[in-house]
Amino acid sequence: EDVENLIAQIHQRGMKIVLDMVMNHTSVQHEWFKESSLSQNNPKSDWYIWKDGKGNQPPNNWKSIVWGRGWHYHSKRKQWYYSSFLPFQADLNYRNPEVQQEMFDTVRFWLDKGVDGFRLDIFNCILKDDQFRDNPWSPNPAPSVDWPGGNFQKRKYSVNQDDNFEFAQKLRKVVDEYGSNERFLLGEVFGNRNTVKKYLGNQDGLHLIFLFETMYFKFKAKWFKNTIQELENELPDPFIPTWVLGNHDIFRYTRRIKNDLTKAKLIALIQLTVRAVPTIYYGEEIGIINAEIPRKDAKDPMAAVFHWLPNFLLKFIPVSINRDVCRTPMQWDSSKFGGFSDTKPWLSLTGEAQQRNVAQMKSNPDSLLNWYKLIIDLRKKYPALHQGELEIKSSDKNILHYERFFGKERIAVLVNFSDVAQNI
Repeated sequence: EDVENLIAQIHQRGMKIVLDMVMNHTSVQHEWFKESSLSQNNPKSDWYIWKDGKGNQPPNNWKSIVWGRGWHYHSKRKQWYYSSFLPFQADLNYRNPEVQQEMFDTVRFWLDKGVDGFRLDIFNCILKDDQFRDNPWSPNPAPSVDWPGGNFQKRKYSVNQDDNFEFAQKLRKVVDEYGSNERFLLGEVFGNRNTVKKYLGNQDGLHLIFLFETMYFKFKAKWFKNTIQELENELPDPFIPTWVLGNHDIFRYTRRIKNDLTKAKLIALIQLTVRAVPTIYYGEEIGIINAEIPRKDAKDPMAAVFHWLPNFLLKFIPVSINRDVCRTPMQWDSSKFGGFSDTKPWLSLTGEAQQRNVAQMKSNPDSLLNWYKLIIDLRKKYPALHQGELEIKSSDKNILHYERFFGKERIAVLVNFSDVAQNI
C-alpha cells in the first residue's frame, strides 16, 4: 500500500517513478533458495546455479566480482552454488525457463502498478557460459572499464555473454507490452563501449545504459571535449548517452574536485546541457561530501570482505571499500539529524551537514542547489537542450565550447576551467 500510494502521489505531481530491479540474484534467506537448497530434485532445485565440485574444490575458477571465489559449498545439498557478489546473494539460473517466466511476471507485477521503468541492477551478470569454462587469468587486481571486477581474472565466461544481449531484447518485449516508448529500461552494465552497446540492440534492447567513465572525470577541458566527442561518435541519434557522476558504490564526485562548490557548478552545467540523459545521485545538488566512517564502524558488508587491506592502500583504489561514506542520510536542514529523521539514523551525517543542506541553500540565490534548479529549468525550456543535436566547437586547455541546436534554435555552452577570466 505504501508503494501504491507513492506511485499515485508521484504521478499526481507530473513525475515518473523508476524502480531498482535486481534480477540477477536473491538472498539465501529467500523462500526460493531455501527450497532449492533442500535437495537436488525438488521443484525449485534448478532455480539457482548449482554444480558438483572437483573433489573438494569449486566447479571452476570463477571469482566473485567483489573478491574471492564465487562458488560456495552448501553442506545440506552437497553442491556448490554460484554468487557473482557476496555469498548471501545467490545467482538465479536463467537457463531455466521457469525462472525467466517468473522474473518477467515480477516485472509485469510492478508495471501493472504503474511504475514507469526500471534501473536494472548488474544486468550483465545474469546469464553465464553454459559450459562453465574457466575464466582466463588477468594481471589486473583492480577493475577497469574493459574488464569489470579485476581480481586477477578476465570475466570472459561469467559476464557479458551473447545470451545476455538476447535477454535484454526479451525484457524489452515485456516492457513494450505496456506501450512502446511508454516505459523504459536503464541498464547497469560493465565492459568496454562496444560490449555495453550491444545491450541496446538495434533499438530493440534496453533504452539506456549507464556509461560509467564519466564518474572518473578529470577536471580538464580536454578530457570533457574528448569524452563528449567520443560519445557523440559512438552513440549517435537515435541512441542517447547517459552522464553519471556518482552512485551508491563509489566515492562522491566532490572528492575529485576537492569539495569545491564552484567547480561542482561547472560539472553540473556540463552534465545537464550535453546530449545525454543525466543521472543525479541524491545529495549531489547540495554538494554532499564523503563521510568519515572508520571501517571498524562500517555497516557495509564490503568493508568486512576487505578487512585485511591496509589503510594506506585505500587511497589508491578508485572505489570505496566502505560504501557507507557515500550513503549517508540526505541533509535537509541544520537540525541534529539533518531533517532526515527524528531519531538517530543508521549512519551519521557528513562533516559539512550544517552548511550543505537544502534549507541553507534554498535561501542563497548563488547556491549550488539553486544553480541546479536554474540549469534544469533552462533544459526544460529550450528544446535544443533536451532534444537537440550537439557540435563541439573550438576548444583550448581552459575552455570547453559546444553548441546544441534544434530547428532554428542554437545554444552555445562555454565552460571556463581556469581560475581567471578568459576572452573568447
